[in-house]
Amino acid sequence: MQTVLVTGGSGFVGRNLIRALVARGDRVLALARTDSAAATVAGLGATAVKADLATVTAEQLRGCDTVFHAAAMVDDWGPRAKFEQVNVEGTRHLLDVSRSAGVACFVHVGTEAIYAVGPPLIDLDETRPIPEHPLPRYPASKAAAEKRVCAANSPQMRTVVIRPRLIWGADDTSVLPQIVELVKQGKFAWIDGGHYLSSTCHVHNVVEGALLAAEKGRGGEAYFLTDGAPVEFRSFMTRQFATRGVVAGERSLPRALIWPLACLIEFLWEHLHLRGRPPLTRTAVVLGCQQVTVSDAKARRELGYLGKTSIEDGLAALQDT
Repeated sequence: MQTVLVTGGSGFVGRNLIRALVARGDRVLALARTDSAAATVAGLGATAVKADLATVTAEQLRGCDTVFHAAAMVDDWGPRAKFEQVNVEGTRHLLDVSRSAGVACFVHVGTEAIYAVGPPLIDLDETRPIPEHPLPRYPASKAAAEKRVCAANSPQMRTVVIRPRLIWGADDTSVLPQIVELVKQGKFAWIDGGHYLSSTCHVHNVVEGALLAAEKGRGGEAYFLTDGAPVEFRSFMTRQFATRGVVAGERSLPRALIWPLACLIEFLWEHLHLRGRPPLTRTAVVLGCQQVTVSDAKARRELGYLGKTSIEDGLAALQDT
């Protein structure tokens, strides 16, 4: 039995990771910033550690064998300083206290978003250098965090990064519900008809990859994770919508229009200090409105990753919830 710590334990990935760790008999600790988060992780069988990424101490991690770092500010808009504080400085602090506490392995949940600069992301693998200047906020902060994780690898603490693409599944309480709500409100439109390829990664496959990374991952390395072959974005999302009883319709907008519009909107929000969320961002366009495909061959070769949950099985489970 190992003692492990999960950050972001009340989130989508964290909840599923806690379930898997508890099921295999590990003693699971989970950072909990709020009382509601503490109640959530306790209900899953973890022991809540009342702290956040900025305040957790080495003493609170003493005795942990592995840290799974799934917490992040995941959004396409917000104060840049907040992304830096949570995603970059929070990761730095967690690495420092983990090392001081004698943690042997640190697994970081990364993202393909670190490659977001504008053009489609086609057949990415881990040999592609991280861009010097990813798009601001989420992509840039996650890129900086990943670099810190890889640089922190040492004989005393092995650090490994996983990069799942488009996480989905029956336990999703954020992304799919938000898109479904847009469909219901008549605010959804396909981009270029949605006829482009996308890699996907069911949350159970994310967990599979995270556990294998902790067991077999090479220190200082990153591993993309997917469900297998890419799928057409429109077909995949249409099948998810069907499990929620909604139809997206035929409305479509050209990417050739959407990209410059996103650039203009961000400029206006940045320089005129407009309130609220912009209706469109460059990050949303890059990650959801064009091809994003990645190869998980390295994870399959080095970790023995299989992506055991198929898209068909995942959709069936989604239908039943």
